[in-house]
Amino acid sequence: MYLKHRPSGDVVEILDLSALFDPFKNEVQGRFHAGEELQDPAGFAKAELVFTSGEALPRCWVDPHYRDSATKA
Repeated sequence: MYLKHRPSGDVVEILDLSALFDPFKNEVQGRFHAGEELQDPAGFAKAELVFTSGEALPRCWVDPHYRDSATKA
């Protein structure tokens, strides 16, 4: 899966999708897709990643308490 690194505007290939979908993990492993050479893997904060369209990641991927407001009703 490819996402955009908000601070740099570069595309990032996400290497660990299970960490991306886990709301308890704040960082995912990925690598920049820039230039012709394959970049080394690095850690990326989920808070700095968005979809390539600019849309934010789903709340259920980043907030472990995303369901709390629904259970209080």
